[in-house]
Amino acid sequence: MLPEVVFVLGAPGAGKGTQCSYISKEYDFVHLSAGDLLREERQRPGSEYGEMIEEKIRNGEIVPVEVTCSLIHKAMQKSGKSRFLIDGFPRNKVNLDGWDRVMSDKTKLLFVLFFECSRDICTERCLGRGAAGSGRSDDNLESLQKRFNTYINDTMPIINHYDQLGLVKRVNAESVPMEVFQDVKKAFDGAGLQRIAN
Repeated sequence: MLPEVVFVLGAPGAGKGTQCSYISKEYDFVHLSAGDLLREERQRPGSEYGEMIEEKIRNGEIVPVEVTCSLIHKAMQKSGKSRFLIDGFPRNKVNLDGWDRVMSDKTKLLFVLFFECSRDICTERCLGRGAAGSGRSDDNLESLQKRFNTYINDTMPIINHYDQLGLVKRVNAESVPMEVFQDVKKAFDGAGLQRIAN
């Protein structure tokens, strides 16, 4: 059986990570954040990709898709599980084409979970996270502006692409996390995904 995948997309600060941790607990999905995998790889001693990843992240640019897909695939195999939330990927057309090329025959895409949230709210959340010591080199105003532009120019067309295939489930991410999660649950239940019996 192919591993099942849900892509989780939304602007920086839309709350993707928070919601993914809730979904993992309720629905037994493994949360794989493309960004976290890249950050871990960057810090791994002797990584062949480390320096290049560091430079791309700092400049708000996107890491080559083969690298990201290979890190995601490794993490899937290592987890020994069969259901995955892939957070913050695919971010652009190149990611999408790369995923289709490298991973589409190795996985089954269930749907795309899209968190809609205004730029103001997202910016406030990211700056708050940076001020609270998130330790992320990109939680500052300058990087955020670049990340938003990348998101609008590159990620929105991906949402539209999957929308045309009828695969996007939209969730308003502007309220408090638990309220947002109620809508997330509707999306997962609606897709026929069983919750874990507690």
